[in-house]
Amino acid sequence: MFLLSCKTGQKPSQIKSGDGLFQLFEEPVGRGTFYSDKEGVFAEKGMVASAHVAASKVGTEILKSGGNAADAAVATFFALAVVHPFAGNLGGGGFAVIRDSEGQKLALDFREKAPLKGHKDMYLDESRDVIKGLSRLGHLASGVPGSVAGMVELHEKLGSKSWKQLLTPAIELAENGVKLTSGQAGGMNRYKSTFQKINGAATVYYVKGDSLEFAEGEVFIQKDLAESLRRIRDSGAKGFYEGETANLLVAEMEKGGGIISHEDLETYDAVWRDAIAKKYKDYNIISMPPPSSGGVALVQLLRLVEPYPLKEWGWNSANTTQLMIEAERRVYADRAKWLGDVDFVKVPITELMSYPYLEERWASFKENKASDSREISGGAVPFYESDETTHLSVVDKEGMAVSITTTLNGAFGSKVVVDGAGFFMNNEMDDFSVKAGVPNMFGLIGNKANEIQPGKRMLSSMTPTIVEKDDKLFMVLGTPGGSTIITSVYQTLLNVIEHGMTMQQAVNARKFHHQWLPDKTFIEKDALDLEALQVLLNKGYTIESQTRTLGWMDCILVHPNGMLEGASDPRGENTSVGY
Repeated sequence: MFLLSCKTGQKPSQIKSGDGLFQLFEEPVGRGTFYSDKEGVFAEKGMVASAHVAASKVGTEILKSGGNAADAAVATFFALAVVHPFAGNLGGGGFAVIRDSEGQKLALDFREKAPLKGHKDMYLDESRDVIKGLSRLGHLASGVPGSVAGMVELHEKLGSKSWKQLLTPAIELAENGVKLTSGQAGGMNRYKSTFQKINGAATVYYVKGDSLEFAEGEVFIQKDLAESLRRIRDSGAKGFYEGETANLLVAEMEKGGGIISHEDLETYDAVWRDAIAKKYKDYNIISMPPPSSGGVALVQLLRLVEPYPLKEWGWNSANTTQLMIEAERRVYADRAKWLGDVDFVKVPITELMSYPYLEERWASFKENKASDSREISGGAVPFYESDETTHLSVVDKEGMAVSITTTLNGAFGSKVVVDGAGFFMNNEMDDFSVKAGVPNMFGLIGNKANEIQPGKRMLSSMTPTIVEKDDKLFMVLGTPGGSTIITSVYQTLLNVIEHGMTMQQAVNARKFHHQWLPDKTFIEKDALDLEALQVLLNKGYTIESQTRTLGWMDCILVHPNGMLEGASDPRGENTSVGY
């Protein structure tokens, strides 16, 4: 492995051999290993990695002004609600994993809840068949939003700057406008007809005239959203869950047949939970517990491959890939059977991650042939009776780290704009099992543990994660991507730990995904070389190459000399900013 060093702002190509800043992927790799040759961003004091450069700049300015990582995360979060409406939000929810400067691990659950009028059969017709699209599009698809409550809770517990200071940048972006990127303009143009169908005249600024389209570089102003943000700035959680914004939200629901009520909003709470904190070799994996499936699944995946020489076998070799596919197959089967909201169902969290249980799950693995998902169900525990998301990672100069994944679920959520409030609502109700055995929009199967109940939080794949090495902060990572979130985080983590990649290389590296059902492996173009592909096909694996990309990672790596490497995904318009 080559050890290099650089000064803040340098690119790797400018770096000369030195004091051990970061690793280079030393083994020769074939054409197509990396999605792009994008290079990481380096800084000494602080780093913010998010889906939009304007939001990352907001967070970094908060760090520069003396704010900590929690402050910067809150400010970045609200900025994303303005500049990245595709997934940034006021009307959604998510999870945060935090490691403070003293090493304390925290997990914050601000996942949406089913409305109090929700019930397990609400998306079924008289024949008990699923009504197509009802849980994905329109007012009835929305759960009770948790994003604002989550950010208030994060600030109250860990923030150091004033609340108003953290909201001001987002308000200014909404009021004065932000230049649209190519992706943002294209996204709003692509969903134009759907916005009009769902909202009519209430789409306000998300739709232009019939013959007009948004263009890259156009200044996009959101006056209604600015007013909603002002109410949150002035009154905190009450500025969203009570008063004018709450009235507008409930009126929108009533107008379109939704069931979110004032009582739903007033009784919503964000919850602090015990973070998943488990060892993988010499690393401590800190991630999100249920109702996220991410933390449990990530630890399972890592521990299933832990006994094997992945480094010796090499990145995406036939042996490495087969092992990881078989781990993913078993873990996603467990996800479907066992995972749900721990406030409503008993989830065997410790047992699912235990080595004896995982050894039993692995007993059916055969090196010479692919397993059959029809023969792999969720494992037996003796005592036991979401694609469009966005992620942000922050590290401050004191070593506090915040990893937040938040979502509306589908692109622009349910496509419902709250008239007069200027934000999109989520379609997270689709993340419940609307009927046992019926896949959601990401093809994920669910059962009774994740059925709809009033006030229950739907299961998620979001996997905000922090990694320690020798009890010191090492890595912060996460991504959007629905069902592919878990496997994208898994591969990116192993790319650094086992395959010696830099953080940016690990993000750039092409990925693959298996989720038990459907029984096939999806790969990014050129993720496997011809030799590995042929070996796997000969063993009976079904492999489907696709143009769709896997993951839009935003990650930070702490190098041995303390330098931070921000790595944002070239698959999107993601950007890291440090100082």
